[in-house]
Amino acid sequence: MPKANFLKIKSPLYIWFILATIVFVADQWVKSLVIENILLYEKIKVNFFINLTHQQNPGAAFSFLADAGGWQRWFLSILAILVCLYIIFWLTQLEAEKKICLPYGLALVLGGALGNVFDRLMLGYVTDYFQVLIYGWAFPSFNIADAAISIGAILIIIDAIKNGSD
Repeated sequence: MPKANFLKIKSPLYIWFILATIVFVADQWVKSLVIENILLYEKIKVNFFINLTHQQNPGAAFSFLADAGGWQRWFLSILAILVCLYIIFWLTQLEAEKKICLPYGLALVLGGALGNVFDRLMLGYVTDYFQVLIYGWAFPSFNIADAAISIGAILIIIDAIKNGSD
């Protein structure tokens, strides 16, 4: 009887899960420091284009659905958990392939998604703390998890472009 491929664990898999874990732990650690040390909506100027702040986002990216009345907490949490499960499955399938950008991109997205879904489930919102100023305009606040998701998405796109011509 043939064994299912997704049950085999090969060496690179642990590296991708370690990366996802580092993103999750770093994100949660900084969020706890922000919650303990920065008042809600307080802004601390780091330099001319970055503030540290303490924001609570009950919605998704750019506060999408923030005023939806509460159902978005569970919808976004379930969606994020399903995406995380799919990414874990996808990573187990990639091991036989020789890819560089895709698994690291997926690991970054996984760690970031887990960081934000943990906040959403435990607090009812996601804690954001980096605020970038672009010519005085405040870009929406974000956190390490959001940055990891964005960088991971870029790596996934690079992989798709690089391997799309095969």
